[in-house]
Amino acid sequence: MIDVALVGTGGMMPLPGRFLSSMLCRVNGKMILFDCGEGTQVSLRMLGWGFKQIDIICFTHYHGDHVSGLPGLLLTMANAERTEPLKLIGPKGLQHVVTSLCVIAQDLPFELEFYEWEGQNTYTEDILSITTLPVNHRTPCFAYSVELARRGKFDPQRAKEQNIPLQIWSNLQKLSDETIVYNDITYTPDMVLGPPRAGLKLVFCTDTRPVQALPDFAQGANLLICEGLYGDPEKHEKTVQRKHMTFQEAATIAKTAKAKELWLTHFSPALPDPYNYLQFATEIFPNTKVGKDRKNKTLVYEE
Repeated sequence: MIDVALVGTGGMMPLPGRFLSSMLCRVNGKMILFDCGEGTQVSLRMLGWGFKQIDIICFTHYHGDHVSGLPGLLLTMANAERTEPLKLIGPKGLQHVVTSLCVIAQDLPFELEFYEWEGQNTYTEDILSITTLPVNHRTPCFAYSVELARRGKFDPQRAKEQNIPLQIWSNLQKLSDETIVYNDITYTPDMVLGPPRAGLKLVFCTDTRPVQALPDFAQGANLLICEGLYGDPEKHEKTVQRKHMTFQEAATIAKTAKAKELWLTHFSPALPDPYNYLQFATEIFPNTKVGKDRKNKTLVYEE
């Protein structure tokens, strides 16, 4: 399963009750934070999921409303006696930006590991994968997908027919491509597992114009979290100038991608109540929800 929470849903500047852009997910034993705008650690405390054990922080881009909360968060993690390395993923320029911000967060007791990417890349650990898609903003920017694969179902009858020792059944169920040598005989997971089953897919996309590759990138997502800077269709020209998206454009992407659900986020400070414009999205994609700080959900495998 994937637990997902919007930590902050604001764009450009925070408002009372609306912190700047950030999302947190718990997946496959890891905590992954996406963006770290001003107020992120305050909202994380209110969410109550903890933050000391955040394993990875992924950045869409390096505008202030997406990175300004990082130094404080790192210092808080340090004060919590964290020592494990922290992975950071983002577009080119990541290390320079973080190093500059860390002028006010020096001597951290844990290592920062930088994954500075251009183009489409994938970070993989076991059945978890994090993939980037370059999008169209005023600075290099990524959309992200988080996918949790699902292995085939264990078939005890096949295991019995092949005389596979009962002692290694459990290990074969947990492995992906590894092998087990038991009593000088090699066993592989494909001997006891059926075909892969449908996994889970979460997509986070903010600060971009619609790009041709985005619907394919978000294809079949269980949840698409997408920016909607403005809800009013009359603000379309301003949205284009700033290289963002409207509610209608986000809904069109969700519809084309055949996503199961859409959460809107990254609202303009000039949009105090996004619910007033929700109909412009639901007319296109009915299962559209207005994101709000600490809105959360658990994505589970479908049988």
